Amino acid sequence: MPAYLIMEIDWHDADRATQYRNLLGPTLEKYGARTLVANEPHALEGDWKPRRVVIFEFPSMEAMRKWYASDEYAPVMRIRKEGSKTNMIAVEPPPKA
Repeated sequence: MPAYLIMEIDWHDADRATQYRNLLGPTLEKYGARTLVANEPHALEGDWKPRRVVIFEFPSMEAMRKWYASDEYAPVMRIRKEGSKTNMIAVEPPPKA
């Protein structure tokens, strides 16, 4: 079952943002993930005003957890944490009836 990583990210360091984007792809590919969305959102309701939303699809929650804890992603994560403020959640679709 696929799993989705939803990230709200606010970059305060443009150089680190560029580094992150350049290094992230190979780490995602290794774990079978793909980027579904990476853009500025358009608010419809409520007070949530993220500057940028990113959604990744992984083949499973297990693959996502392995990617997040991987040696390949660790230095990339460090760049993201140093250059941005991020909120992140992981979700799975509901089971099929």
